[in-house]
Amino acid sequence: MVHTVATNSNPNTTKLCNMKSSIILSIALLVAASASAQEAPKNKVIITGVRFTYPLVEHWIKGYTADHPGANVVIETRTTTDPSKYDLLIEAYEPEKAVKESRDYLYIGRYALLPVANATSAFAQAYKDKGFTKPLIKQLYFNDILADKDKQQEIKAPYTVYTRLQKAGAPVTFARYFGFEQSNITGKAIAGADEHLLKALLKDSTGLSYSVPGLLYDRQTRQPVTGLAVLPVDLDDNGKVQDSEKIFGNLDAVLTRLEEGDTRNVPVEYLHLSLSKVNTNTEALKFLLWVIEHGQEDLHTYGYLKPEPKRFDTEKEKFEQRAAAR
Repeated sequence: MVHTVATNSNPNTTKLCNMKSSIILSIALLVAASASAQEAPKNKVIITGVRFTYPLVEHWIKGYTADHPGANVVIETRTTTDPSKYDLLIEAYEPEKAVKESRDYLYIGRYALLPVANATSAFAQAYKDKGFTKPLIKQLYFNDILADKDKQQEIKAPYTVYTRLQKAGAPVTFARYFGFEQSNITGKAIAGADEHLLKALLKDSTGLSYSVPGLLYDRQTRQPVTGLAVLPVDLDDNGKVQDSEKIFGNLDAVLTRLEEGDTRNVPVEYLHLSLSKVNTNTEALKFLLWVIEHGQEDLHTYGYLKPEPKRFDTEKEKFEQRAAAR
């Protein structure tokens, strides 16, 4: 007699096995998706540096990607420090020698620094016409222990100077032009970018500061941003502001006058893009070469001065040789 042994399948056991299989499959899919997300896109170009240049850099990126569909060029915003990884650095003051030796530099354009006050302030009303001479600029903006107090002007309108807390291109350039260091600038030191100075100034009816034309003027109207009064300065340094020097109500008039040369009491400094000498990202060099070819067209629109042609041509040749050597 043959005995048949019946095998009864436990439905609970089968259900548990199916659940385990589903969990394992889900985990595998998540791991694969995570690994894919962490892979850096090929030929990604990271740019960082001085924040007041970002609108101009964003415009360049837009133009470059239009000419090179699929290109991946991004700005990593600078905070108190630079990002841990980047390809191109845009900066607004001359680097130290040790840093400069490790990178190739393109001095792409120049920026100016102009005095600005809250437009509603009594101070702006008092100085929007008579403007600033060099001695008055030094008196207003700097702690000068050597100044002859007897020769200083009497200033009846209240004012509060706002400046940058961290070391940065604008305050370094502004101070050095007048023979000081950033630490000598008086007033309230504000953490953050140059834009934050203007935000603080707009909230203070006694506010006084300095900034770049790209932040002070409306790009479309070419007039000062609402709430700001860009104050005239003695451009020929003859001790008074003449009618011909009262040009600061229009951005294009300011740029034209400054590019004519031989102007005084307006600090002007270069912007430079740099690339590490050992950087192997060919897309970063391609982007920089595109900026060399096309970037000059946009400088005035965004409030910048063009570079000196001879210097620019020399640096253009340097990067073209670097590209040819690859």
